[in-house]
Amino acid sequence: MQTQDKNTYVLIMAGGVGSRFWPKSRNNFPKQFIDILGSGKSLLQLTYQRFLKICPSENIYILTNEIYTDIIEEQIGIQAIKNIISEPCRRNTAPCITYATFKIEALNPDANIIIAPSDHLILNEEVFISSLEKAVDFATHNDALITLGITPTRPDTGYGYIKFEPGNGDVYKVAEFLEKPALEKATAFVKSGKYVWNAGIFIWNVKINPFSY
Repeated sequence: MQTQDKNTYVLIMAGGVGSRFWPKSRNNFPKQFIDILGSGKSLLQLTYQRFLKICPSENIYILTNEIYTDIIEEQIGIQAIKNIISEPCRRNTAPCITYATFKIEALNPDANIIIAPSDHLILNEEVFISSLEKAVDFATHNDALITLGITPTRPDTGYGYIKFEPGNGDVYKVAEFLEKPALEKATAFVKSGKYVWNAGIFIWNVKINPFSY
């Protein structure tokens, strides 16, 4: 059974425009705010509820553009208001993540941080939560920046890939990050068994804050 960890903090990235989901996703209402599954909950709401299984609500921060603040307050509720970190304009995610990281480090010098997109569709939440818990535990005891990889099911050209070095256990050393490849390369990646899809999720402990160098 999962338990909330008060030393774990989550940064949910919810500032994207969702251009690849056009026309349903619009600049003023991108896909993370849409109920794509018809479940009565948006992707952001599902993401937020998923991370409540890992840490308390006060440890979940939402990084976004200020034009989406009202939508987030409406979808997540009053508990989200003080944990929304908004930018007046889009300047990529690094400055916002850096600010949030230093803010959390000041609150808790033992903090582990998970950064994740708001628009992921995750069907097997138990496996996902278990993988995150292993990553957080590894970050607690090792000086490492950890990322999650997804075992590819097909040679997809729409994802970035991670090449990893052979090893034992659940954690492997990253050899290389690769951008979205052509189909021929993607096919070779999948056949080799040495590549995973890049989930865009990263985990680290503030003692090795990657933004402090």
